[in-house]
Amino acid sequence: MTAGRVLLWRHGRTAHNAQGRLQGQSDIPLDDVGLWQARTAASAIAARYRPTRIVVSNLVRARVTADALASMVGLVPVVDARVSERSFGDWEGLTATEIAERWPTDHAAWAQGGEPNRPGGESRPTVASRMVEAVTAHADDLGDDDTLVVVSHGAAIGLGAVGLLGLPPEWRGIVGVSNAHWGELRLGRGNLGPTWRLTGYNLGPTDASADWDAGPDREVRDPD
Repeated sequence: MTAGRVLLWRHGRTAHNAQGRLQGQSDIPLDDVGLWQARTAASAIAARYRPTRIVVSNLVRARVTADALASMVGLVPVVDARVSERSFGDWEGLTATEIAERWPTDHAAWAQGGEPNRPGGESRPTVASRMVEAVTAHADDLGDDDTLVVVSHGAAIGLGAVGLLGLPPEWRGIVGVSNAHWGELRLGRGNLGPTWRLTGYNLGPTDASADWDAGPDREVRDPD
């Protein structure tokens, strides 16, 4: 038994997102645009899918996003720290420019896809492993018709998707999704590949804004 569908849904926008600051495991709340994004995306998810279980990071920006959907579908989110954001250690709260100024060698290595020395930071394999472990554990006691919604974070979602597809964590063909957007994975059939197959990525609602990060306005845009 395992869920037939998994949605990896990123939280709405925060002030750190808007300012280009690395959040990691710093507990930053949603801003006003982020609250609107969470409600708008939750409505789209509730209309397109039938969520069976909601699992959410322990960080407030994810929990508030999850609550927007939970209130619409009558579920109580399950908090699981394994789907929290990747820790970036001493770099959290800083912009890329500030990081480059203080740690030029490590930032250059990071920009080239390497693993820089960041006290307190997590490696890509560590995050991928805990994401896969959490998703698998929560999906395993669900059925083929069930949909598991995992409310998480940009870096964690990218690494989780890579891990669930059976790819090495160093592979960078998939990155994080936009705020309040999600990736969709469906259960594979037979023994022809990994357990999960990616059927959609960076999916979002048909929203009421010409610019998702600007908040609502009177214009209508095509679906993300």
